[in-house]
Amino acid sequence: MYSNFKEQAIEYVKQAVQEDNAGNYAKAFPLYMNALEYFKTHLKYEKNPKIREAITQKFTEYLRRAEEIRAVLDDGGAGPAANGGDAAVAARPKTKPKDGEGGGGGGDGEENSKLRAGLNSAIVREKPNVKWSDVAGLESAKQALQEAVILPVKFPQFFTGKRRPWRAFLLYGPPGTGKSYLAKAVATEADSTFFSVSSSDLVSKWMGESEKLVSNLFQMARESAPSIIFIDEIDSLSGQRGEGNESEASRRIKTEILVQMQGVGHNDDKVLVLAATNTPYSLDQAIRRRFDKRIYIPLPDLKARQHMFKVHLGDTPNNLTESDFEALARKTEGFSGSDIAVCVKDVLFEPVRKTQDAMFFVNTNDGLWVPCGPKQPGAVQTTMQELAAQGLAAKISPPPIMRADFDKVLARQKPTVSKSDLEVHERFTKEFGEEG
Repeated sequence: MYSNFKEQAIEYVKQAVQEDNAGNYAKAFPLYMNALEYFKTHLKYEKNPKIREAITQKFTEYLRRAEEIRAVLDDGGAGPAANGGDAAVAARPKTKPKDGEGGGGGGDGEENSKLRAGLNSAIVREKPNVKWSDVAGLESAKQALQEAVILPVKFPQFFTGKRRPWRAFLLYGPPGTGKSYLAKAVATEADSTFFSVSSSDLVSKWMGESEKLVSNLFQMARESAPSIIFIDEIDSLSGQRGEGNESEASRRIKTEILVQMQGVGHNDDKVLVLAATNTPYSLDQAIRRRFDKRIYIPLPDLKARQHMFKVHLGDTPNNLTESDFEALARKTEGFSGSDIAVCVKDVLFEPVRKTQDAMFFVNTNDGLWVPCGPKQPGAVQTTMQELAAQGLAAKISPPPIMRADFDKVLARQKPTVSKSDLEVHERFTKEFGEEG
C-alpha cells in the first residue's frame, strides 16, 4: 500500500515541473513541497537500498529546486530561468541568484563586500575584560599564548632571522576547563584585531559561498594585522575527511581552511589562528598538522580550584577562611572550572533561600533586618513578606555565605567530566599534544 505514496509523489512532481516550466513559481513551489512530503513518507517504508538511494537523490534535487524558487518568491523577483524539457525533472545545482537577475549582478567585488559585511559581526570590538590573572592555573598555556600574541606586538625586535612567532594554536580538553576563557583573556590582553567565529559564520546555504567566506575571513585578518582568528568548536568545521556522512560542501570548507592556514603566497606572520575543541580525535589529520602548538587544557588542579572559588565568590559577603577554601578545593577533585562556577552560583542563592524561609529577624545597628535564630538576643518573630508589607523591603539583608552553604550544595552536585573522557584526552596528549 505504501507504493501509493511514491505514485502520488511522482504525480505532484509532474505537475510541479509543468508549472515550473511555465514560469508559475507560486504554483510550482507548493506542488514540489507536497511531492517531498510523499517521498519522505515513502522512504520510511521502502526496504530496497537501491530504490531508497534513487529516491533520496531525487528528493535532494527537488528540495534544492524548491529552495531556489522560495528564495526568488521571497525576494519578489522574476525567478530563475525555467528548466527545459526532461531536464526539469532533475533540478539544477543550487546557485545563488545574482542581484537584478536578467540585468546582471554587481560582480565579484560587490559580492566580496557583502560577505565581508557579514563577517564584520565576528570582530570583537569590546574587550571582554578577562586578564591573565583571572585564568587559574594553565601556566604553560598562558606562557605559550603570550609568546605568540603579546611579544610579537610589543617586542618585534625579538623576532628576527629564523625566529618567528607561533602561527596556530589548538586548545583541547574536556568541556568547561577554560579553553574559551583563555581566548577571552587573549582578546583582552592582545593589542590585535580579534575575530571570534563559529560554524554559523562560515557555513552558507549557497554553493561556493562558504569557501569565499573562509577566504575573506583570512584576507580581512591579513589586512587588519596583527590579528587573531578564534574558531570555537573547530571539530564542527574540520572533522575527518572521507567519512560516510561527509557532504561535498563540508569537504570544500575543510579544504579552504587547509589552504588558508598553509598561507602559501601570503604573509601570515602577524595572523594567529586559535582554535578550541572538546573532541581532538575527530579533527582531520591535515588540520591537526596545521596547528604548531596543540595544548591540553586539563581539569584544574588543587591550587587552581582554590583560586576559582575565590574568583567566583568575588566580593560577596562571606566568612570563609583560607583553610575553608583549601578544604573546598580538596573536596572538588575531578570538577571542571565550569562545575565550580555552577557550584558557587548555587551557593550565592543559599543566603536568599535562608532569608525567604526565616521566621525570626534581628534589627542590626545599621538598621538592617537580618534572619537569625529564635534564641538570638533581639530576635523578632516575623517573615520577609511581613517586613516587606511594612515598607522595610529595602532594609532586609541576607546573611553572609558560610562554609555550611558550600557543604550543602556540594552534597548534591556531581562533576560533569567522566574518567573515560579524561583518558581520551590524555591519550591524545601522549600522541600529539603537550600539557597546558
